[in-house]
Parts: sequence; structure tokens; C-alpha cells
Amino acid sequence: MPSGAVAQLQLLARCVVGPHRRPWASALAVASCGPGRGTGRFSHPRAAGQAPAAAASSHSLRYFYTAVSEPGQGLPQFVQVGYVDDQPITHYDSSTRRKRPAVPWMGKVGEDDAQYWERGTRKLHSDEQAFRESLATLQGYHNQSGGLHTLQWMFGCELRSDGSKGGYMQFGYDGRDFLSLDKETLRWTAADATAQLTKRKWEKDPAIAQGFKVYLEETCIEWLQRYLEYGKETLQRTEPPTVRVTRHKSSTEDVETLVCRAHGFYPKEIEAAWTRAGESREQETFRSRVAPNPDGTYYISLYTDVEPEERGLYRCRVAHASLSQPLALAWEGPGLLPSPLFALAVPGFCGNPSALPGSPAHGIANPLHICSGKNRFPVSCLWILS
Repeated sequence: MPSGAVAQLQLLARCVVGPHRRPWASALAVASCGPGRGTGRFSHPRAAGQAPAAAASSHSLRYFYTAVSEPGQGLPQFVQVGYVDDQPITHYDSSTRRKRPAVPWMGKVGEDDAQYWERGTRKLHSDEQAFRESLATLQGYHNQSGGLHTLQWMFGCELRSDGSKGGYMQFGYDGRDFLSLDKETLRWTAADATAQLTKRKWEKDPAIAQGFKVYLEETCIEWLQRYLEYGKETLQRTEPPTVRVTRHKSSTEDVETLVCRAHGFYPKEIEAAWTRAGESREQETFRSRVAPNPDGTYYISLYTDVEPEERGLYRCRVAHASLSQPLALAWEGPGLLPSPLFALAVPGFCGNPSALPGSPAHGIANPLHICSGKNRFPVSCLWILS
């Protein structure tokens, strides 16, 4: 995490004191099930019947911290991962005890700031110890003497395509919401009675919430802009989608399913919709989330049931920053295919989508992007540690 937030985190260490325990230090951590959630999906609502407009690009900087009470199965007790958009940029864990670049272009940061990695490593050494103490404090609050427990923190900012800014901060304990900040109202929301103890402590000093607001709206945005410049060849490139429409058997004889797949596009923002005679079919469309491919591009699938005699009225319309104008594709053959396959959402699986049946690597229907529920912090979703 950039050192600009250190002062605010040190302030936290003095604000929350558990009974008969040392103060909570800076690092309550939140792990999400992946970077696709929390800061918005960068999509914009459309009026009924409106064709998708060209999708502009937004960018985000996010940090995910996780502490566990008992290491095991190769899982370190403490880990921190930083992301720009969906690309990991930094990694630290209690096994290596070094903050390291997670992508080649981050090496440029150290060239311009010789102390960047060492400074970050020292900061995370302190955070690692703080997390252990904080986790022990929460276990005491809950009268938990053993077992596997997690303490999690995630926060980040985004620079939207229209120039507006966003930010969020959330804390979690044992896979559940714990505490979150509304940076607009500067109010903390506690998820349970234990979190109320922390909330009351922090509310006694409004400077805590105000400091985080400043970080999210100013410091974080400044670092995001720096990273976008360092990684512009990767992060600000455009790659057009490849779009294909296929026709599949449905569960009933008088209905068939049209499937529109767009894949290989970058950046992530895309507008895709089924239309019938030019009118939106959003309510009749089932869509997967925009999900990453192993090569850093993205894919999405849209499904709609149609009556065979009306098949020719349907178009899959796709707009993307890489396209000079939206695409409008109809089904053009070949014949009827088997019913599309959907990958099951395996509880606790947050791995590479290509590892799931139904991924592009398996040559069949794209899977849904799982582990995407808002405000979820599944204990078993630890793919960010890899």
C-alpha cells in the first residue's frame, strides 16, 4: 500500500483498544473474492430499447489484506495484494516477507523511487505484526480460543470514464462483514455487536474517517494515475472483441436459445445486449459477468430464448472502446447445437476461470464468474494469494 496512507493507519492503532489487550493496530484486512467487485462494474444503465453506446474506460486501484490465525496447506498467515484494474501489481506475504512487483512494468516504479520497495516492505512488516495482534483481539471479543479465523480488509479508489471518482473501504471477520465506511457521510456501519465496539471508538475521533476520505479521494487517485502511466502500454491498450452468435436447443420444443459470446477484448468495460427488431430484450436476457481470460483480456456471454420463427429479428449488439461503431450480429448458422453448458458455481472456488468446465480453455460455454456477490468475504476464496 502506498506510504501516503501510513499516517492514517497509525492513527487507527491508537483508536481501538480491546479489554485487557494491546491496541488494534493498523491492519484489519478484507479479502474479497476477486477484484471484480466492490468498486462498481463500470456499466451504465440504458433506457428500454436503447442500443448500447461505445463503452469508455474506467480504472481502479485496490488493495486486499488477509490475516489467518493458523497457517496451513501452504497458506501464509498474512498476505497483501495490490491491483490496478484486474491486474495484480504488488504482492507481500509472511513467507517471503518482501513486497515485490507482480507485473514487469512495476519495476519502473523502483527505478524512479529507489526506496519504494524497501519502504513498502518495512511498512508491511509492521502491518503483519499488527494484523496478528488485531486478530487475537477479535478472537478474544468472540471468546474464541482456537480454530481457523480470518481478519480482512479491502479498500480502493476508481477514476471513472466521466472523470468522477469513487472509493470504498470495508473490513471483515471470519468471512462476514464487520465494518465499512461511507466516505460521503463519514459514517461507519457495524455489522454486529462486536463491530459496534470498534465503531464507537472510531466515531469519537472524526479525523479517522476524514483521513480515510482524503486518502481514497486524493492520495489513492494520485497513485492510480502514476501506475496507469507506468503501465500504459498494458493498462491503456485496446483490443477488440471477437463476437459469435450460436443457436442451441432449449428445454421446450417450440423455443430455442441464442447465445452471444464476446471474448478477447480489453479494457473490461463493454456494452452488450440482445435486441428484437431494434428493441432491448434486457429483461429476457441472462448474462454472465465480464470475466478475465488467462491472457488478461475478457469475455462475456448473453443468452436469450426465442421462438424459431422470430429468430431473424434478433441481434446481439456490442459496443466497446476498441470499435469505431457498435456491432450488430444475427445468427447465421450452422445448425442447431446442443443446449449450452453452464459451469456450476463451486463453493469456495475463486481460481482461474479457465480451470472450470465451461471455460474457453475447455472449448464449451463460458462459465459464470463466481464469487462475485457484493459484500461477501468467503474464507475459502483465497485465489488472490496465488
